[in-house]
Amino acid sequence: MEQVVVNGKTFRISIPEAEIKKRVKEVAAEISRDMEGKNPLLLGVLNGAFVFAADLMREITIPCEISFVKLASYQGTTSTGKVREVLGINEDLSGRDIIIVEDIVDTGITMKRMIESLGTRNPASVSVCTLLVKPDKMQVDLDLKYVAFSIPNEFILGYGLDYDQAARGLRDIYTLVP
Repeated sequence: MEQVVVNGKTFRISIPEAEIKKRVKEVAAEISRDMEGKNPLLLGVLNGAFVFAADLMREITIPCEISFVKLASYQGTTSTGKVREVLGINEDLSGRDIIIVEDIVDTGITMKRMIESLGTRNPASVSVCTLLVKPDKMQVDLDLKYVAFSIPNEFILGYGLDYDQAARGLRDIYTLVP
């Protein structure tokens, strides 16, 4: 499907499934190399990163664990700018190497807050792995260690990302047609 209509809006393919799979394997190889000899905790950010986190974990070749946290800052197609933690972390993070697995970093505000929050729990390290980043929309300085794709400041969906909870199951990533 070159185009899809979701909730009355038209989207076109911007990143095909084959390209996503290729980059997930490459990012997983980087993590496996960097974390050799460690047992990192992948901390997936729900709901959008669940597909990416699952695919990434299956491609990582070293022992690792996974848990999830749920944060919310979106309403419809725009970020509200206000972040609220919905579902917290139960694991002891002391001395652990944490890799936050996010679907998309746009302003960076949500990620900055999450990194600061995790830092109070004494991890050995905190890294960020994101499927997508919108460099032109960043409002804070972040070290995004693992980035699959840099994209323009456009609204996207598919591969776990949604538009008002719809279209998460699309295998490709689609961009809103203006």
